Amino acid sequence: MNETGAEHMEVVSNDHRIKTVLGRLEMIVDNENQRLGTDAGFDLKVSNAHKSRCLYELTMLFRSTEPKELAVAHIDQMHHLKEKLAINARRVEAHLHAVRAVADLLKNAAREADGDGTYTQEQFRYGEM
Repeated sequence: MNETGAEHMEVVSNDHRIKTVLGRLEMIVDNENQRLGTDAGFDLKVSNAHKSRCLYELTMLFRSTEPKELAVAHIDQMHHLKEKLAINARRVEAHLHAVRAVADLLKNAAREADGDGTYTQEQFRYGEM
């Protein structure tokens, strides 16, 4: 292959890799948007790790790709993905707000239970020593 052929293969390879990573990221975001707040078994930490990995891969791919080489389909897909990520950000924020609210409720309930003037049997024993 000549130099131009090798460059063409690299562009095609990057194009395919970008398409693959964008598709995977979109799948992850769709899954997270659907399950967040409705599926008690959903692991947000794992999902976030997958999103971060895809975003890292895209960053590396875009660094080695000329903007003029990006397919129009990728640009459209990225705009669509940007909208989904905005929805995702709102849902994650709402989820974290709800988690904080529940944690505060539990913390306040524990504090009130401890401060009701009664002692547990274990606390009473330590006082006798």
